[in-house]
Amino acid sequence: MKHSLFLPATLGAFLALSGAAFAETAVSATADLNVRAGPGPQYPVIGVIAAGQSTILRGCLDNSKWCSISESGGEGWVYADYLVGDFGGQQVVLSQRPADSGVVMVDRPKGGGDTGAVVGGVTGAIAGAVIGGPVGAAVGGGAGVIAGGATGTAIDPPGEVRTYVASRPLEPVYLDGEVVVGASLPETVQLAAIPDYQYRYVYVNNQPVLVDPSTRRIVYVMR
Repeated sequence: MKHSLFLPATLGAFLALSGAAFAETAVSATADLNVRAGPGPQYPVIGVIAAGQSTILRGCLDNSKWCSISESGGEGWVYADYLVGDFGGQQVVLSQRPADSGVVMVDRPKGGGDTGAVVGGVTGAIAGAVIGGPVGAAVGGGAGVIAGGATGTAIDPPGEVRTYVASRPLEPVYLDGEVVVGASLPETVQLAAIPDYQYRYVYVNNQPVLVDPSTRRIVYVMR
């Protein structure tokens, strides 16, 4: 079962034991953010950091938006466009951190990479990018494939809709970035209809999401 990581009490105890150096690497999520087993959208989800929840940054891959965090079972990987931290006294999106931020560059784990990572024995190609998301509304603008977006667009679908989507899995589409509420999907991604329901669905990065067909924004992520 996927779990929410880093309860505040646990984080506080970790910081107290670790000292000031680790305090500078504390970051928080701007949206409910997947924690993956490796640095890429095709790695399995092993946990979730809730919006506003803090975690401890271990470091980031060089020339990549994938960063390593410490979690209860060891190491997890998250997408930097949805994390903010204190850099130079200002809250800055992790992917936009200044060059002298002191964030450590970590090595890529063996056996995978940002593209072509294996999930369940199947290798998929990255076919575009998730566009937009909550970062812009939270901290004043995103970078790279993240180009700002709206918050507060989440819905609570009825149980029969969840059952319909879960019982009718689609071939996943792999996109660079991460699936979060408020992000948009490119026009090339085909959406599947749900009977008698206004939203459509698709499996992005091996995770089912509900999408508003008029805006192509993700309105719900099934976990």
